Amino acid sequence: MKTYSIVGNNGDEIDSIFQEKGYIRKDTNPDFVISYGGDGTLLKAEHLYPTIPKLFLRNSLIGNLGFKESNEEVLEKFFANELTIKKYFKIEALINNKKIVAVNEFSLKNKNPRYSIRFDVCVNDKKILNHIVGDGLITATPIGSSGYYRSITRSTFELGIGLAFNNSHEHFNHMVLMEDSIIKVVILRGPAFCYVDNHEDEIILEEGDELMIRKSDEVLQMFVKE
Repeated sequence: MKTYSIVGNNGDEIDSIFQEKGYIRKDTNPDFVISYGGDGTLLKAEHLYPTIPKLFLRNSLIGNLGFKESNEEVLEKFFANELTIKKYFKIEALINNKKIVAVNEFSLKNKNPRYSIRFDVCVNDKKILNHIVGDGLITATPIGSSGYYRSITRSTFELGIGLAFNNSHEHFNHMVLMEDSIIKVVILRGPAFCYVDNHEDEIILEEGDELMIRKSDEVLQMFVKE
């Protein structure tokens, strides 16, 4: 792996370090991508360069992902070939025949904060929750469970797909479903927004629209300690 790109701010020093080591900056189809920032920068890097291995270096104190060691220690291990690549599964959603992929989560929210949305939830073609009234829900991956999902549930998980409900009128416990589960959300009253990770784009869902969520074939690849 000799070509790289960088996603993040103020990465000139990192750029110089890699070039001094003989690496070549290549912003189109690089061998790996340096994510220089916090958790949000990693999500942006994966959005720009899906499935290409990521080396996570911090320039932010905010976040839960990446290495606990300093950047200097991480780089020392990287250049000594002491890091390996780990794969993390993503989830995908099918909305109005459009497929979108998330690293962390899909967030379904009421478009107008003054009004709740209503929806049903099915898992593997079986309705498990009927006519939920609330602000929406979150479906999260294990790597994403330390984000918005944790803010709602005060918990994280390591296996499966998490499902959490945001300000529902009736109390519903959050769930951690099997990794191969297929989740269908049917909007009974909208409008609602669907957000993907920290992307700026939003998808509008109206009454009768369906959101189908499952494990994706795409993976996030990250350098980790052996």
